[in-house]
Amino acid sequence: MHKTTTTVISSPPAHGAEAEARIAWVAQARCRQADPDQLFVRGAAQRKAAVICRHCPVILECGADALDNRVEFGVWGGMTERQRRALLKQHPEVVSWSEFFSAQRKHRSAV
Repeated sequence: MHKTTTTVISSPPAHGAEAEARIAWVAQARCRQADPDQLFVRGAAQRKAAVICRHCPVILECGADALDNRVEFGVWGGMTERQRRALLKQHPEVVSWSEFFSAQRKHRSAV
């Protein structure tokens, strides 16, 4: 049976505007038609799996959602489990990864 990523994306339930925003980005994800098993692999295979994210229009939203919800397994937002753990460890003060990524993007465009 072929599953979609709407099945794969299973972080804590969102409500109201947050739920609508999640639904909006999930519908645009490149992996929405992919077999979930491709994104939930172990070790070095995660880097290969992350290639599907490379040109995804919602890579930042996906990564921010995974980091905000401390998703431990799978490839999210082009990041492996190890890469997400490293970011969380480097920036324990971050409350909203979406805001963090947005601020970084603004800073880079100003430089």
